[in-house]
Amino acid sequence: MPSMPHTPGPNTPGQAGPGQTTPGQAHELARTGAAVLLDVREAAEFTAGHAPGALHLPLIGLVAGVPLPPEAAGRTVLAICRSGNRSQRAAEVLAGRGVQVLNVAGGMSAWALSGLPVTTPGGSAGHVI
Repeated sequence: MPSMPHTPGPNTPGQAGPGQTTPGQAHELARTGAAVLLDVREAAEFTAGHAPGALHLPLIGLVAGVPLPPEAAGRTVLAICRSGNRSQRAAEVLAGRGVQVLNVAGGMSAWALSGLPVTTPGGSAGHVI
């Protein structure tokens, strides 16, 4: 597996938390197929605008035990939400399931501010809500 740029996440006693990555690094990892983006926002947020190619699984479903989409099986997951808070929780849940996961720091807000593409399910330009 390729080396992934990130900063370590907060540590809990006896266990390292999930790491973090920047929107630019996440975009490159997803673009090259080294990882898959998992958007954990609610459906309306995802529909308004998400990163191209991102998979969708709201945090509430993830916490309830819904499995990852098949396209994410066995792959490094880049968890993303609007600001990075819900995706941090998602990253913790996924790490607990043994998934290699990074939280995208700043979420879709930072993604859009970085000038990275935001799209709708239909392929038109989207926006972050």
